Amino acid sequence: MTKENALTEAGWKFDNSYARLPETFYTRLNPTPVRSAKLVVLNYPLAKDLGLNDKVLESDNGVAVLAGNLVPENALPLAQAYAGHQFGHFTMLGDGRALLLGEQIIPQGERFDVQLKGSGKTPYSRGGDGRAALGPMLREYIISEAMHALGIPTTRSLAVVTTGEPVFRETVLPGAILTRVAASHLRVGTFQYVSTWGTVENLRILADYTLQRHFPGSETAENQYLFLLQEVVRRQAVLLAKWQLVGFIHGVMNTDNMALSGETIDYGPCAFMDTYDPATVFSSIDKYGRYAYGNQPNIATWNLARFAETLLPLLHNNKGEAFILAENTLVGFAKHYRSDWLAGMRAKLGILNNEPEDESLIENLLSLMEKYHADYTNTFLALTFDNAKDTKMFCSAEFIEWHKLWQARLGRQQDNLKSNHFKLMRNSNPALIPRNNRVEEALEAAVKHEDFSVMQRLLHLLSNPFAHSPEQTEYSMLSVPSGNPYVTFCGT
Repeated sequence: MTKENALTEAGWKFDNSYARLPETFYTRLNPTPVRSAKLVVLNYPLAKDLGLNDKVLESDNGVAVLAGNLVPENALPLAQAYAGHQFGHFTMLGDGRALLLGEQIIPQGERFDVQLKGSGKTPYSRGGDGRAALGPMLREYIISEAMHALGIPTTRSLAVVTTGEPVFRETVLPGAILTRVAASHLRVGTFQYVSTWGTVENLRILADYTLQRHFPGSETAENQYLFLLQEVVRRQAVLLAKWQLVGFIHGVMNTDNMALSGETIDYGPCAFMDTYDPATVFSSIDKYGRYAYGNQPNIATWNLARFAETLLPLLHNNKGEAFILAENTLVGFAKHYRSDWLAGMRAKLGILNNEPEDESLIENLLSLMEKYHADYTNTFLALTFDNAKDTKMFCSAEFIEWHKLWQARLGRQQDNLKSNHFKLMRNSNPALIPRNNRVEEALEAAVKHEDFSVMQRLLHLLSNPFAHSPEQTEYSMLSVPSGNPYVTFCGT
């Protein structure tokens, strides 16, 4: 099969609308070829959704595209420029090791960004080598696909290939490239970059592009840029509520890691919480808990305020009026978030309607979980299957009293059939999450022993987290405490 035939038969149908924006927004650049590309994992369901032929993707020419050695027709590789507040400090950033090939237009007509992560140096590399190690790329693949299965908006991973080249970090590691698929890679940091170094007209062009790409219906809005801010606030509230409901900790919620589409993006030092504690931090660099689990909604508000600042020149000609419009919109985040979170928590407890006392019922359970160091996911599983084990919390007088109040609450519902409560809880409480020990087990087997079977089994079990199958039970168990807190790293 010739290269041309392979690209055609693979199903790639590229456009790159971002390349039609002002050239100050990006740098055109081809991926740096790699020595010996080898496919180690391919997302077959995602490939099908994108209209791609997985058999051709597995071929030498298909892998060459995933490694950046071959660029499909109409792909226009570029590195996007953006800025961001990293741990509160503003700096110029940009895609330092990633290239946007363009947008794959799927059979239904939608378009999705296809980006190669680890594809070589760019003008934004800031001294980095532009490459990525296998472990962090596989981590992003595992966690992003688990998030998708949990129903949480997220970028997704199409494939990981090894490069046959070493990556030098603290130790020598195998190099890899991740193919990431996203609604787009527009970030709060993209607007910060244009707001700081561009013109108001540049800003308007970017805002119009964002509206066209993600927010249909803005044409009828009285103030379309206010509509943009309102919709981004709403989507982030939905996203953060979903994170909190499953105990997900992003780890590095810098403004450049907040996608305007409302997707979770940039899986670096991320992990899922085991023991419930709002102060939980996994990132090795988050020394002061800025991005702790319990602080994530507050940080989202802070990031959205930075986004609102960039839009001020578009919101109103009068700066004072623009500020009022932005401030009033930002206040809505807390309301949206709390509403979504409460609805999700009610579902986790099998509550089908609303009562004012529900909030205290939920908060009291969380307080007990924190006091007795209860596992977040497994506590709700135990409640779902009426399987409260002989633990400190479940045996405490406080929990027994809480349980009575909860049962009374369920009994007050118009539809108080136990089967309906159980169905709601079963569909709201996952059987398993990507447990930290299981993720590390999969990564160690892959990186140290080139054994990808451990990861494939984990991915299989995570692909339907609400199945509650017997084979998932083993993976829902907590690991034996090591005495040392679990630590993750940014892993470039």
